[in-house]
Amino acid sequence: MVGALTAGLLCAAALAAPAPAAFAQTPTADAPALGDGLALTPPMGFNNWNSTHCRADFDESMVKGIADLFVAKGLKDAGYQYVNLDDCWALPQRDADGKLVPDPARFPGGIKAVADYVHSKGLKLGIYTSAGTKTCNSAGFPGALGHEYSDAAQFADWGVDYLKYDNCNNQGADARQRYTTMRDALKATGRPIVYSICEWGENKPWQWASDVGHLWRTTGDISDDWGSMVSILKQNLPLAPYAGPGHWNDPDMLEVGNGGMTDTEYRSHFSLWSVMAAPLLIGTDLRKASQATFDILDNKEVVAVDQDPLGKQGTVVSSADGRWVIAKEMKDGSRAVALFNESGTAQRIATTAAAVGLPDAPAYTQRDLWAHSSYNTAGTIAATVPAHGTVLLRVSADPRWAANPPAAELGLDGSPLLEAATPATLTSTVTDLGRTAARGVSVSLTGPDGWTVRPASATTASALATGRTLRTAWRVTAPAGASTGSYGLTLRARYRSPAGQRVTSILPLTAVVVVRPPSGTSYLSDLNWVSATSGWGPVERDTSNGESAAGDGHPITVGGTVYAKGLGVHAPSDVSFYTGKACRTVTADVGVDDEKGTKGTVAFEIWADGTKVASTGVLTNAMPAQPLTADVTGAQVVRLVVTDAADGNDSDHADWADARVSC
Repeated sequence: MVGALTAGLLCAAALAAPAPAAFAQTPTADAPALGDGLALTPPMGFNNWNSTHCRADFDESMVKGIADLFVAKGLKDAGYQYVNLDDCWALPQRDADGKLVPDPARFPGGIKAVADYVHSKGLKLGIYTSAGTKTCNSAGFPGALGHEYSDAAQFADWGVDYLKYDNCNNQGADARQRYTTMRDALKATGRPIVYSICEWGENKPWQWASDVGHLWRTTGDISDDWGSMVSILKQNLPLAPYAGPGHWNDPDMLEVGNGGMTDTEYRSHFSLWSVMAAPLLIGTDLRKASQATFDILDNKEVVAVDQDPLGKQGTVVSSADGRWVIAKEMKDGSRAVALFNESGTAQRIATTAAAVGLPDAPAYTQRDLWAHSSYNTAGTIAATVPAHGTVLLRVSADPRWAANPPAAELGLDGSPLLEAATPATLTSTVTDLGRTAARGVSVSLTGPDGWTVRPASATTASALATGRTLRTAWRVTAPAGASTGSYGLTLRARYRSPAGQRVTSILPLTAVVVVRPPSGTSYLSDLNWVSATSGWGPVERDTSNGESAAGDGHPITVGGTVYAKGLGVHAPSDVSFYTGKACRTVTADVGVDDEKGTKGTVAFEIWADGTKVASTGVLTNAMPAQPLTADVTGAQVVRLVVTDAADGNDSDHADWADARVSC
């Protein structure tokens, strides 16, 4: 299957590094909740911060517009109810009585008028402040430290239903005490207000906050990029035992629709937050959102996973080589199962009904929550998952399983890396996973315009019994002159159930047109990579990693030495280059970039296909650049991997200085 493609390209061990030690706690028992009947399922709604920050477009008009869209677009019906204001809603100074003053330019009618409007739509209003003397914005808006009871009373008088309580400018005061004081202040108002502790996980609030707040942030802020989302996922997953009705782990707000990730990656983001029973707070300006964004946010079957009343957070079943299986127990006895592909190339991900905790049964019903289709399976749960994609299933030991057609798993064997005008052989597979037979099976493979795709063996089978596979060889040729880069292939299988139900299964795949490096020695930063991932921000050519947008880095500097050439990354990182079995040696000077001062601990690895051929120990900012050389003779793909040295990836700016390949 695709899992057998070039091992070096597909391995993502660096990206599946263990969670930081601070997150590897095991509770002794379920923690008590507040018992006030609030947030019995994870809160759902909207927060403006990820899309507006403190810009002028955050105002009363926006808030009312979001409330209108919740109703008009069906998001209210899907379960979204909180419309939350973040920082910058107030003036920088309190009034003469010490009261908070809403910014009259942003909110000319005041907060109560906004709350009344939101309530008129059958929705709820949230607000923001910090457990410090000022909020997090540099303008210095007033925080609630020392004003907890008067601020809480104002919020209640305005009709606030939700408080996000941040952690900036806390003056070093004890976190538990600061957040407990606001809990008591909110309780004293007599108004039911959901209490969101935004303490960033610094003092492990999952260990003490279940009777303080209804949810607590477990990580730093999310960014609208793949590396940030995956890093936060890995920090939050080990905390599953601490979550439950009325007390939730919060891995931060959704970035879906903000433009920094693909729709495939946003579906993964939404699927994974749902299987983790995370709060679902929309972070995009819905007034500008695409239909694809609404389709993701409004998937009621996925929302139902998040909102399941049992309140279990999903747990990791397996995660080898970036092939994640995460299972969530549901109240009706079923399991939500996320097959998540962290890597940059399609992979086969498989588990079993028994492994995800289902009882022994003759067969199971398997519901695909994105395709909205149901199948039967004899017990294998498997799919070829596109790069950065997630297949989200709901699987149950259902006595009515036979009413559904058999599940068929599609896959493609062979390397997805093609040189233009050079024929390659790929083999498609269609496997019956069901208890019943798939009949009248046919398969097709199509490519982009100008590509040649021809079958070299049978494309049909009269029937496939449980576990049987139709294998078809295909000769695939990209046209001469095809530009390097990714191209879409589509594998389709058609079949019938024993009862005559017709099924079409579609697997989108990616082929990559590649070019061998030129003879001689080349800087890797001058070559096209096959895939590249970075913990924060994109991989940079000839500069350090600046953590955010492309091109925001600085000259590569390690141990005081400045390098003109190289790759700047942020751990965990994985950059793959096609070498076409024509290269011999990769060399680089590696280390932590000087721009983070004394921070940062990383380890570097070079992989030749599926074999690690060179590595460093743990490197810190205090160490000079280390020379690293690897023999990559005969490798089709070379991977440059940086891990976070198993201590979290804060400030892990890593440089492959003067990285070169000899061919």
